[in-house]
Amino acid sequence: MGSIAVGTASWTDRTLLDSGWYPQTATTPEKRLAYYARQFPVVEVDSTYYGPPAEQTTRLWAERTPAGFTFNIKAFSLLTGHPTKVSAIYKDLRPDTEKKNVYPDDLTPQTYEEIWTRFLSALDPLVAAGKLGAVLFQFPPWFGIRKSNKEYLLEVAARCKPLRPVFELRNASWFDGANANETLDFLRAHKLAFVSVDMPQGHKSSVPPVLAATADLAVVRFHGHSEKWTSKDIHEKFGYRYSDAELREWAPRLRELADEAEHTQVFMNNCYADYAQRNASKLIDLLGD
Repeated sequence: MGSIAVGTASWTDRTLLDSGWYPQTATTPEKRLAYYARQFPVVEVDSTYYGPPAEQTTRLWAERTPAGFTFNIKAFSLLTGHPTKVSAIYKDLRPDTEKKNVYPDDLTPQTYEEIWTRFLSALDPLVAAGKLGAVLFQFPPWFGIRKSNKEYLLEVAARCKPLRPVFELRNASWFDGANANETLDFLRAHKLAFVSVDMPQGHKSSVPPVLAATADLAVVRFHGHSEKWTSKDIHEKFGYRYSDAELREWAPRLRELADEAEHTQVFMNNCYADYAQRNASKLIDLLGD
């Protein structure tokens, strides 16, 4: 069986800071990250989706964590085709527009290329420290299965090389009927790592919990099962704490997945209060058993 690393999708959420999970001595960002890194071997950085990181920030992350700790970085929204606030773009690259949100087509090709370059370059300190795991490309719900989108997955992989992109597909068409095998076969053929998800079902944005390794790295993200999944309040959307029984059912499935990959990463993305951290700790215990 390959290795399994379990962590969470945030360590700075305000409701987590208010939950009492951190000891009273963890009074600074540096101390909180150091404490988190003593509990878990890996973390997913969600903030980089909303705004690209500065190289100085990633350097501090590398310096404040022990050897062997791993950061997965969520790709900047513009690079996955999501609407992106103009104010989130590098100041000298912002388009002259009255729009609040823009898409890649709203930018000149030169600007788009420069954003890609700066985003990936900002990860250099993590790469140098051996602490960059993967870059998560979470695509929007309208990114369905079609040739042009498959070609974009290959483009992303080429742009990121030698960094490791992993792909979360949030349109059910990728998994409808025979499309599921087609999708997984395509990813395997190109050694692209698939991100499996556990999430509420029955919504337009729902995709099934397909567990599959399509490369030497497999990733699983747990979004919870909130009854308020469609809420615009992110804490209502992800405010779900998995029961011990639910996690106990997942443990053997994750072990089976780890049999198919060299490395498996598991992230609890139910980031409200200390739900993700408590669930991640329990899952580690179950996997240890």
